Amino acid sequence: MERPPAPGDTAPPTERYVILGRVSGLFGVHGWLRVYSYTRPLLNILQYAPWCLHVAGQWREHTPVAGRMQGKGLIARLAGVEGRDAARPMLGAAVAVRRSQLPPPASGEHYHADLLGLHVLNREGIDLGRVHRVMETATHDVLVVRGAHEHLIPMVAGVHVLAIDEAAGRIDVDWGEDYRCPPPATRFFASGW
Repeated sequence: MERPPAPGDTAPPTERYVILGRVSGLFGVHGWLRVYSYTRPLLNILQYAPWCLHVAGQWREHTPVAGRMQGKGLIARLAGVEGRDAARPMLGAAVAVRRSQLPPPASGEHYHADLLGLHVLNREGIDLGRVHRVMETATHDVLVVRGAHEHLIPMVAGVHVLAIDEAAGRIDVDWGEDYRCPPPATRFFASGW
């Protein structure tokens, strides 16, 4: 995702942010934040600094100075955020890092953020649309592709996903154009329910 430049920000305006989590709550009275981490394992989010938080419509850099597991979740404290009142505006903020902060993926692996916007073409050369998002499921990730119709394509290498060429901006798949998501179901309510 492209980011808007923030006042006093020295990062190039075209550098992308990759969202790694979200501030999900406050913890205690000393400015600690509950963080829902998208990284696996959860504590990996603490390996990146600075964090860029999207607060009040702007990206702001914050450096995590402490963090740990608390119950089933993660809590973190940011430099300069002292007290619950200072932390409160960060509730719900996306926690991101610059794409350049991430290590290169291993061979044959891709960051979900790098797949967004790629064209998806099937064996017949039909453009099914662009990757809108990548959905995680218990068994494998799923490409959510939006074009004339929406397609949910399991990311199973060699079966449904044949090739990913980030430089060319495309993903080749073995997926029929008619394998579409059904329209949202109409809900029927019978009397007595």
